[in-house]
Amino acid sequence: MRAVAGAIACVTLVACSTSAGPDNGDRVLPTYGTYDIDAQPVDALRPGGTLTLSMAQMVTQLNFNHVDGAVDDVLTIDTMTEPRLFTRDARGVPHRVPEYLVSASVTGTSPQVVTYRLNPKARWSDGTVIGWRDFAAQWRALGRGDARYPVADPSGYDRIGDVRRGAGPDEVRVTFRKQFADWRKLFTPLFPAADYSTPGRFTGDWQSRLPVTAGPFKLGSIDRTAQTLTLVPDAKWWGRRPVLDRIVFRALDPEAALQAYLNGEIDVVNAATSEAYEQLAKASDSTVRIGSAWDEVHITLNGAAGPLADRAVRNALQQAVDRKALARVAAEGLPVRVPLLGNHFFMTNQPGYADNSGRYGTYDAQAAARALDRAGWKRPAAGRTREKNGRTLTLRFVLSQGTNRLGEDLAQLVQQMFGDIGVRVEIQSVPAVDYGPKYLDKGNFDLAIFRFTGLTYPSSAYAVYRRPVGTQVYENYGRVSDAEVDRLLGEAAASLSPKQSQALYNRADAEIWRLGHDIELYQRPQILAVRKGLANYGVPGLGDVDFTRVGWQK
Repeated sequence: MRAVAGAIACVTLVACSTSAGPDNGDRVLPTYGTYDIDAQPVDALRPGGTLTLSMAQMVTQLNFNHVDGAVDDVLTIDTMTEPRLFTRDARGVPHRVPEYLVSASVTGTSPQVVTYRLNPKARWSDGTVIGWRDFAAQWRALGRGDARYPVADPSGYDRIGDVRRGAGPDEVRVTFRKQFADWRKLFTPLFPAADYSTPGRFTGDWQSRLPVTAGPFKLGSIDRTAQTLTLVPDAKWWGRRPVLDRIVFRALDPEAALQAYLNGEIDVVNAATSEAYEQLAKASDSTVRIGSAWDEVHITLNGAAGPLADRAVRNALQQAVDRKALARVAAEGLPVRVPLLGNHFFMTNQPGYADNSGRYGTYDAQAAARALDRAGWKRPAAGRTREKNGRTLTLRFVLSQGTNRLGEDLAQLVQQMFGDIGVRVEIQSVPAVDYGPKYLDKGNFDLAIFRFTGLTYPSSAYAVYRRPVGTQVYENYGRVSDAEVDRLLGEAAASLSPKQSQALYNRADAEIWRLGHDIELYQRPQILAVRKGLANYGVPGLGDVDFTRVGWQK
């Protein structure tokens, strides 16, 4: 999974951490990669049935590679309906999917060449054979820097120099201009050439529809009135038929989702907040599943304009936030610890993790106040807002209306912390459907709290920290980066040595902290309430859910 931005709608939104964390007694976060899905053989499940899940908002752009479609719910839908060449196990190790790939390997190193041999049974729903042209169209749309394609993340694709047919019709040869260690993350999902061939199709063909599919499921219906999207098994699928008859996604805000679950209307709900866990731990016909995943919560700082364009101000705000206090609030009432994060690329108990936060992650309100004084933002009197050149130091904290109570509490605590050093924060709540396209994408905020999830391939984070090009900001919504970050991330992505790659990512991470890109907070625990009898679904660790195996026990 690539970096996915989402409002803290589910928090919000592995062993013990080596970084400082909240005091939660004997509670510990499950070992990194731990999963809890109630794994069962398919023959232990009853055929058919419906699984009803919630989603944060009604999705409209169903192209995950589009900047407006780069959210977790769209990725889930696309990986069920479009080719997923590799799937990851609970420890994040990728494995080829035989329904699409006979083989895939590096067949050259100077330059790097990856050769894919496709399953000849693999076809799009319109009958077209899946082939090299689909790979080529996706590369051209995502990796060639054409600003007419509003791409969420070109990383990896922008290192490809050529895509062409191999020795036969089922073979694809991808040649890289620059080495790319995480090549297995590319072309997953794979999209059809016909609907990626022009900028208009890249956007328009996926607006509230899936024009062509090639997965075990297809789009059954979209009901805007009921705010639901339904997937059903595709009779044209050449692999194992899914157990379920349908999967329904309902757009629900966190509180509505909690009540819907308690009322028996949906089958899974987030339980990673104290108020939710208190109710769900004792709910009838329900069980709680706990695990760990790549899931972080942070506050983005918009450095494009206004007071936060000054790095000294951003650094001061980093020191003004008591991260331990926020993590304690997030952990209250939960059965696991919520560790602070000192790294933007690795979770606290992931190989490669190092706490690079230094003074930028250490709470020191007095140092923050002195830094603002040096930056020219003076406090006219105690309890007053700082001023400079006739302007007050006022920041707009934009929250999605899909944010739950915890996210609101965290924003209010930050508001108080900044107020203590003379920074005024105005909290603005905006419609969930507008939060991404009208606020994050356009830089229409000073502060924003949300999550990135699923970055088990560290190169996936490049889009979050790379320098914007013109109007293309990728996923760097705060527009904060520099040439050194780009250089280090480029070298890290090219290194085939895990040790060297981890060292480079950590050097880049230290620079990201120094730049004041954001205020990294904590690693979010995975706690789900699941309807009893639901098998092969829950917390998949660092892996992917195989929805063909999800079903209800006999």
